[in-house]
Amino acid sequence: MRRLDKIRCIDMRHRIAVVGGGPAGLTFARVLHRHGHRVTVLERDPAPGARPPGGSLDLHERLGQLALDKAGLLAEFEALSRPEGQAMRILDTDGTVLRDWPARPGDRANPEIDRGQLRDLLLGPLDVQWGRGVAEVVPGTRDGVLVRFADGRQETFDLVAGADGAWSRVRPAVSSATPHYTGVTLVETSLDDVDTRHPGLARLVGDGAMAVYGVNRNLVAQRNSGGHVKVYAYFRAPLDRQTDLDAGLDAGLDAGLDMADAEAVRSGLLALFDGWAAPVLDLLRHGAAFVRRPLYVLPVPHTWTHVPGVTLMGDAAHLMPPLGAGANLAMLDGAELAEAVAAASGAGDLDEAVRAFEERMWARAGRWAEITTAGLERLVSPDPAEAVTLFDEVQPS
Repeated sequence: MRRLDKIRCIDMRHRIAVVGGGPAGLTFARVLHRHGHRVTVLERDPAPGARPPGGSLDLHERLGQLALDKAGLLAEFEALSRPEGQAMRILDTDGTVLRDWPARPGDRANPEIDRGQLRDLLLGPLDVQWGRGVAEVVPGTRDGVLVRFADGRQETFDLVAGADGAWSRVRPAVSSATPHYTGVTLVETSLDDVDTRHPGLARLVGDGAMAVYGVNRNLVAQRNSGGHVKVYAYFRAPLDRQTDLDAGLDAGLDAGLDMADAEAVRSGLLALFDGWAAPVLDLLRHGAAFVRRPLYVLPVPHTWTHVPGVTLMGDAAHLMPPLGAGANLAMLDGAELAEAVAAASGAGDLDEAVRAFEERMWARAGRWAEITTAGLERLVSPDPAEAVTLFDEVQPS
């Protein structure tokens, strides 16, 4: 009974909402739940499976795994994750194997887990309000931070944490920064039941990831669980004309191309990677639907003048190139903010805890944003050898 009374008092003091049900928002809510605090999770998707969850994630021992440990979920993660997914292979455009790093026995530095599996692990007992799209967040009202929803309703909270991604609706409450295009676009496709339907491609990809680097473009294939392989075609191009920038070719992807026309997109990609080894191009030939994803980033560093009652985390706070750090940082953001909130008692303590969290997050995210920005420049480069050299620097010897 005393514990219940304590929880009721905490709930009366701090009305907490997190906008976004991705890795950052769910980790934040799950750690708070572990500490006996209520939190309202607002997610615009109508249901957990409303959209494809995306590819596999490698969770770093001192980032994403640390966050799961803070949530009490590390053992469950270890049971679900795939240490063998840490394997990495680099091929030349003619199919020659340039580098092959198998997963080391017992290595759990960066095991892989499917995004859908991670989402379900974090959801657990959480009560998520699905289909609650946020239109605007207004701090400093008489009753607290006002959240206006897309359906016209509104609600107030003592703390609103924006974990709603690149195009955050919470961010304008604290920052005028907007994402800008990196000059690199990726097109994503996938293959199902690859071990049975495409055994040659299954061997080509291996247990983890396989990458081929060319001039200003590359192809990456990543194994997920259940025989599913994600394929990503990266290339440099302006937003208004997604074409081959090299040798004056105009056979690439027109920005107006209908991405639902799979055969037209496939033809454009095969032209863009013309001359590469046939087994590598088979990853595109056998791909199913295609999705275009221009890569955007926030300014580095991205900081703001602290606004009482509102903060950001994950991509909403530090959108950076997708080179393995984003989800890890997002989860650790969520876990550390939750611990700070759980340790705060009064309103003043809560505000100071959030302010201190922001300072720590900015420093960490700034370092990783610089690393990933430099990494993208080397991975999608006029000199493909830059990509191989980068992997030589980061892969264990």
